[in-house]
Amino acid sequence: MAASSFINPSVKHEAASSHYEVDANDAHFRKQARTVALIDTVRIGITTLALLCGLSIMGLAGNALSVYNSTHLADAGWLSLWPAKFDLRPTVALVIGSTLVTVANIAGLLCSKVPHIRNNTPFHTPVMFAAPFVGLAAALIAIIFFYAINASTTVDSLLSWTCRWSSVTMTSGPSFGTLCHASWASVVLAVILVPLEALALGVAGWQLKTEKHLASYAAARKGTRSPSA
Repeated sequence: MAASSFINPSVKHEAASSHYEVDANDAHFRKQARTVALIDTVRIGITTLALLCGLSIMGLAGNALSVYNSTHLADAGWLSLWPAKFDLRPTVALVIGSTLVTVANIAGLLCSKVPHIRNNTPFHTPVMFAAPFVGLAAALIAIIFFYAINASTTVDSLLSWTCRWSSVTMTSGPSFGTLCHASWASVVLAVILVPLEALALGVAGWQLKTEKHLASYAAARKGTRSPSA
């Protein structure tokens, strides 16, 4: 029987980067191809969710820093709404960490969506693992750094100060209540990012294992048919 390059037309994503020379009616191959496509869809979905979390953290924490920079009075501390001793590093850590998460996940999505890059296995496979690994490391470092510094009882952070005065009604900026909620939201999203990126890393490993099994099966099938071809 003549061999043909088979990709299940009902699957939106290619089952793997390379073309497999197998019988189009091979039920096992069709099943494995669908599995690879499903895993790939799940991985891309998790990556997209992680990207949205990263963008949200960057926006929330970045806006909080912007409000602080526009409302504190460095040369007139006795008039300032902010304390003289203030530690912005926890919020800065969230901004930097979320930026790394965003860049890593954008790279991961581009490698999965752009056909020319996706079909370049030596490049696509490392990035498939590097994106969630960088995101996981950045989220962990940001969270650890945030809680280590925010635990101080002598110097306020943006979160501790705004939440302390969140009940104060303010008719103009900075609105401590809004900043408190935004700061907490960015921290919660950063915590959520950790299991998300870990899950994406695990799914990437599962996908690679399944793709290797598919490639081995296709090679074995091709080898058994080659003498009679």
